[in-house]
Amino acid sequence: MSNKAPKLTFQSSTVQYLYNRYVGTDPKRVEEYEEEALNAEIARKIYELRTKAGLSQRELAKKAGTSASVICRLEDADYDGHSLSMLKRIAEALDKRVEIRIMPAKRLRSA
Repeated sequence: MSNKAPKLTFQSSTVQYLYNRYVGTDPKRVEEYEEEALNAEIARKIYELRTKAGLSQRELAKKAGTSASVICRLEDADYDGHSLSMLKRIAEALDKRVEIRIMPAKRLRSA
């Protein structure tokens, strides 16, 4: 069995080139990439839900029982301290719920 991670496929040739060059099939780099992609996805989702609800960071923070600086950090793609309890509080403040899915490890990426 090989230690190499499966290669992801992107629709954009530029993104594919960059992924191949800087991530490739190195398992450690693939893991780091996946973690950063997840952080960015969570941040983007919180931002989208908040702005769609017409709320400022301060208003969402008040509804979720936290501070505006926490909301700001959660909306930062570089933040990696997400907790399920805080995500649930944010979701409830936006009249949403958190859903967790376990997906197959091998999947196609589109960018």
